[in-house]
Parts: sequence; structure tokens; C-alpha cells
Amino acid sequence: MTTEGELTWWDRFATVAGGVIVVAVWWLIAPDPFTTPRALSAADTYEFNDEHLHLTNYVQEGANVHDLLRVMGNKVGRAVLFGIPLQQQWSYGNTGSFAPTYYLQTDAPLYYYSFVDAAIAMAYKSLTPEEQARFDPMICGFNPTDMYAADHVRRLLTTFPGVFSGIGEFTIHKEFVSSKIAGEKASLLNPALDRLLDFAGEVGLVAIMHNDIDMPFPKPGQPAYQETQLRDLFLRHPNTTLIWAHVGLGRVIQPVKDQLTIIERALSHPGARNLYIDLSWDETAKYIVATPETIKATAAMINRHPDRFLFGTDEVAPTNQKDYLKVYDMYAPLFAELTAEASEKVRKQNYVRLFDEGRRRVRAWERANVKPWEQGNEK
Repeated sequence: MTTEGELTWWDRFATVAGGVIVVAVWWLIAPDPFTTPRALSAADTYEFNDEHLHLTNYVQEGANVHDLLRVMGNKVGRAVLFGIPLQQQWSYGNTGSFAPTYYLQTDAPLYYYSFVDAAIAMAYKSLTPEEQARFDPMICGFNPTDMYAADHVRRLLTTFPGVFSGIGEFTIHKEFVSSKIAGEKASLLNPALDRLLDFAGEVGLVAIMHNDIDMPFPKPGQPAYQETQLRDLFLRHPNTTLIWAHVGLGRVIQPVKDQLTIIERALSHPGARNLYIDLSWDETAKYIVATPETIKATAAMINRHPDRFLFGTDEVAPTNQKDYLKVYDMYAPLFAELTAEASEKVRKQNYVRLFDEGRRRVRAWERANVKPWEQGNEK
């Protein structure tokens, strides 16, 4: 006989058993935090997948991800999801009451803004599983001169398991941007970049990197020393999926005399099979579609290497579909010169292949490395 407040062995058994049943049921119905929703296949009837899309601008303002889905509509199947890793400082001493929103509007410095990654993760987590299937979030808010950059990426993966597919777009050399960034300047020779790319290769993260092929306004005959440094970087990281943004071009970084030869040489190198080329940005398109000759030469190269190119818009926080599709429409003359197979691969299939594999490998790494007590944000 028990007194008031005491539990019989049966009461204790029932309590424990009930708890076990609750845990078992939760385990069966709870979503696996390391599983991303089924991805859209290459056969889905969209016009393209967007491998280069910024949700936010240089002052971390931008589109709501739910509005972005409506802008994508039935034209864009899947898209990467990243912000901009740099914040433009509003220096009152430089621009007064004018608040700059772009890096060319002020002489004030840029600085790395790490919170962008958490903001992207939370935007993604606000979507339904079906909506999430259309996005591949990326980590970009790290300083590539910092040996701890790889640790920042690891921390994001363990804090938000089941979210990220890659890193980028991050910048090493970019016209007018690199010189404005506060602190140490990024370099292709910096061991911090090697450590970051080594970790990306270990995990399976797709890496999108911006690095101009040359400096702005080089003197005639000046060698494009970035080519040698880029080649060596690509060869040092054979296990990392590397996407070189904008074919190495920029606003004033015009194609060097042998630009297509450089790209052809890179894609043909047996040690750089992990290298892919990003066709994005209206500033790049203006060079590629400048003349019938440039269109035909570029198309011929893509037709020889149809598995190595991906299309992206490089739009920043698009708010309507017409503006969002502007860059896609600019590339139409190039797509028209591609074989049917190459066009499908560049616009859709290469994205699916690379990012599906990225998702698979990253989720596997998370299952093996994320501790139960680190899974605080995924439920």
C-alpha cells in the first residue's frame, strides 16, 4: 500500500513507457533535419535554373523570399540563394545624409557582414518543403583572408543542418571592390583560401568564386598574372567543385586578347575536371553577345564543353519577372547558337547535376558530424 504522493512500480513503469512511446512516435513523424526536400528534376518544364542570384544588396536589403518565388513563377525552376557578404558603410563624413546602397556611390569602405548567412537560413526555413526544393542556400558571409573562415562555414552547417548546399558567391579579386574592403586584401595565394576550399571539398559544398582575370585598365602588353594564380588554385583543390563566376570578366575587366583560349586551356586541363564556368551578369553578356563573331566563338567553346557551363542571372533582389529575366534575354543570341543538348545542359541540367550532388554530400557530412545537442534550429 502506498501513501499519498508515492508512486507504485506500475505507475513508474507506465510513466516511462509512455515517454518511450512519445519519443518513438516523434522519431517516426519528425522530419529528418539532414534531408532536403526532393529537388526538381532536369525534366521539369522551366526555362532555366538560376545558378547566380542575390537575395540582398550591399546594405543587406532585398526581396522577401516568398515574393521571390512569385517572381520566379513558371520561368525559373531552381535557384541558389545567397546575399552579398559585404556591407557598404554609411560614412556621414563622406556622403552626409545620403545613404549609399551600392559600392560605387561612396568612397567609404566595405566590411564583411557575417549575419547574412543566418538571415538566408531563416528565410529558407520559412518556406514549405515544396518551396524549399526550389532553392539551394549558400554560405558567403566569411572573410577569405581569415584562417577561421572554414570554421565559420562549419558553424553554419552545424547550426542549420539540412539547409546549405555550397559557399559563395565570394570574392577574391574584383574591380573597384577589393580595394574598398577594410583590412587585409584577399589573395589567391592566401592559405586561408586553401583551408576554406579544402573544407568545402571535404564536405561536398559547391563553391562559387568571383575572381577577375585581370586588373582594371592594365597597361598594353601587361600579362594577366591572375591566370597563373587561378590555374594553380584550381589544381590544388581537385576534390572541390569550383564555379568561376562571370568567365572572369567584369564591368571594365574586358576580355583579354586570348580570353577564350584561357578558358579552353583551363577546361581541357586533366587536373581541373572539377572546374565549371558561370555565364551570368549583364556586364559579362555585353562582351559575349557584342558581335556575331563573339557569339559564334563563345558558342563553339561551350558546344565543345557542354557539361562545364552554368547560366545565372546575377540579379540582386529582383521584384518583378520582367527585370529578373533581362539577363536571360540578353544571352538569347548565345543560346540560339548552342546545340539543343548544350543549351539544355547550360540552362538547366548542369545545375541539377552539381547541386543535387552537393546536397547529397553535405547532408551525409551533417549526419556524421552534427551532434544531437547542436540540432537546436532545425525542428
